[in-house]
Amino acid sequence: MALTPTATRELLARLGHTPKRFLGQNFLVDGNIVRKSLELAGVAAGDAVVEIGPGLGTLTGALLEAGAEVWAVERDRTLHAHLEADLAARYPSALHLVEGDAVERPLASLPDARAPGCKVVANLPYAISTPWMDAVLSGPLPGRMVLMLQREAAERYAASPGTKSFGAISIFLQAAYEIAPGHRVSASCFYPRPDVDSALLNLIRKAAPFVFSPADKALIRSCFQQRRKQMGAVIRERIPDRERQWRELLGSEGFSPAVRAEAVPVPTWIRLVQAR
Repeated sequence: MALTPTATRELLARLGHTPKRFLGQNFLVDGNIVRKSLELAGVAAGDAVVEIGPGLGTLTGALLEAGAEVWAVERDRTLHAHLEADLAARYPSALHLVEGDAVERPLASLPDARAPGCKVVANLPYAISTPWMDAVLSGPLPGRMVLMLQREAAERYAASPGTKSFGAISIFLQAAYEIAPGHRVSASCFYPRPDVDSALLNLIRKAAPFVFSPADKALIRSCFQQRRKQMGAVIRERIPDRERQWRELLGSEGFSPAVRAEAVPVPTWIRLVQAR
C-alpha cells in the first residue's frame, strides 16, 4: 500500500530524514501507480525482481506482498536502516537488501545466473538513470524492466532515428529491448513533488538481444559528440582503418557520407560495429 503524502511526511519526520534532491528522493505516494508498475512487469509469485533505490519501501512492500523475491540496493544509510528494521525483518528470506551505489551494483547483487530470468521494477533516480542503464546493458540482461523515469529520460531511451532525442543510449537500449506500451505519471504522484512529469518505461528483452562492447559504445558515443558533424568526417577521424567498410555499408543501406549519426537506425549501427 502506497504511503499518502501525509504519512510519507510523518514517516520522514520520525526518521529525521530530509529528502535529498541530488539522490532523486521523490517518494511515490500513489497506490495506482504502484499497482500499474507490477501489472506492466507481470510480477507473479516466485519471480526474481530487482529494485533500485527502494527509499521508504512502498514499491518494495508491494513486490513482496505479490510473492516476489526481491534484490534491492539503497545508497542512503538512513533509508537502508529503515528498510532493514521494517521490511527485511518481516520478509527475511524474500528481501535481499544491500547498501551501496546502484551504478556499481546495477542488479543489486543478484546472482548472475538468475539475471536472464529476472525483472527490474524501479523508481529510478534521474541522476543515475543513464549510467545505471549503461551498466545494465553490459549484461547479463534482465528479461523485463519497468522503470519509473523522468519523462525526458524515457523519451530519450525510446527515441526514433532522425529525432533530436535519439542518441547513443537509445541505440544501446533498443538493440537489446523492445519498447512496449508504458504509462504516463503525473508529478503529483510523488512527495516531494518534482518539477517534471515522469513515465513508466516498459521494456521486454528481445529474442536475440545485441550487446555492444565497451569499445564500440565509446565509438558510437564519439559519433554523437558533435551532432551536426557528418558521419563521413567522423569515420575519417575516429576509425581510418575501418573507413572503407563503414562507407560501403552505409552506402549499401542508402546513406551518403553526409548523413548525421542521429539519422542512422539501430540495425545499421549493429552492422557497422560488426564490420571489420
